[in-house]
Amino acid sequence: MVSNTASIIIPDGSVGVVQPEIIAFDEPLHLSSGQVLPQYELAIETYGQLNDDRNNAVLICHALNASHHVAGIDPNDPKNIGWWDNMVGPGKAVDTDRFFVIGVNNIGSCFGSTGPASINPETGKPWGADFPLLTVEDWVHAQARLADYLGIKKFAAVMGGSLGGMQALSWAITCPDRLENCIVIASTPRLTAQNIAFNEVARRAIITDPEFYDGDYYSRNTVPKRGLSVARMVGHITYQSDEVMAEKFGRAQRDPKEDGQYRYDYGVEFEVESYLRYQGEKFSKYFDANTYLLITRALDYFDPARAHNGDLARSLEAVKAKFLLVSFTTDWRFTPERSREIVQALLKNKRTVTYAEIDAPHGHDAFLLDDRRYHGVVQGYYDQIAEQLGLGPRQRTTGVLA
Repeated sequence: MVSNTASIIIPDGSVGVVQPEIIAFDEPLHLSSGQVLPQYELAIETYGQLNDDRNNAVLICHALNASHHVAGIDPNDPKNIGWWDNMVGPGKAVDTDRFFVIGVNNIGSCFGSTGPASINPETGKPWGADFPLLTVEDWVHAQARLADYLGIKKFAAVMGGSLGGMQALSWAITCPDRLENCIVIASTPRLTAQNIAFNEVARRAIITDPEFYDGDYYSRNTVPKRGLSVARMVGHITYQSDEVMAEKFGRAQRDPKEDGQYRYDYGVEFEVESYLRYQGEKFSKYFDANTYLLITRALDYFDPARAHNGDLARSLEAVKAKFLLVSFTTDWRFTPERSREIVQALLKNKRTVTYAEIDAPHGHDAFLLDDRRYHGVVQGYYDQIAEQLGLGPRQRTTGVLA
């Protein structure tokens, strides 16, 4: 049931109340694994207007646990604000007064697009663990069909952070003629062994949960909450910097004894433990376990240089887009060195590259947060795109640098 939107207060600079759209594709999608997805649906949201030349479209690719709800207000839950609402909107860095912005939920996810919880047309039951494994390239091919559906031959920009940045990079490689600019934020050309290890620990927590039932928990009316919760706790630690964790929690105790002594048990002793448990339990209530397995595996598989004996420059030879890359100094999940590796490979191919390394304390999560320097870089880059496309000057400066 949709809430009464008339009672929702729209903040300045918001795209307002947004309704998702579900788009069905009947043409089979041939996947990197050799499997075929016979048909699928994609959930999307759009903000702004596509111009007559159809050249002002921007595709936003999401990270692991995000969705198509990039900006604005969910009419069913006014507290559910888009995950990049501080970046996308009228007068913001990605200015919806000038650009037509598309947020898309990837296949395999659990927020409206076809995924493991969807009905398998061949069995009439949820796909569960039978849902085919996916790659970043599979998502790009599905998104390219979405562009065809919307009548967009070429994006002004494809943009994403973290896993979304991998998708943007893959767009430049896979569909070089279909984007003018590639914006890669807090991302990497491939996972390190340490990152793959973190993903494996998270997956094992889910798979070994007694309530997982080999991925067929839908029919049993249960959810592997404990495994999902632990997976989220592991992931959340990697998104934060040591500096931020120390500032937020330090070694503060949670409800210490009257004399300040430890409780000497395995309950919640420290504030950071309470925080992680809360984050894990919250995540387990809205995210799908099979989706978590699929997406982390897609992260592991991404490595465009693999087809060229590890030579990233060779894998980028065919790209035509101009690039903006942004990294953050305290991001130890996807370190600045990984972004510089992409920059160097692009320069080796004489491509146009803008690179910003932001000295921010927030770790990997910095790409989601407000930082005037970071948002100023993105705003300036989009102003250049708008000028090149003749979209006119910025009319508002809501939430960004004047």
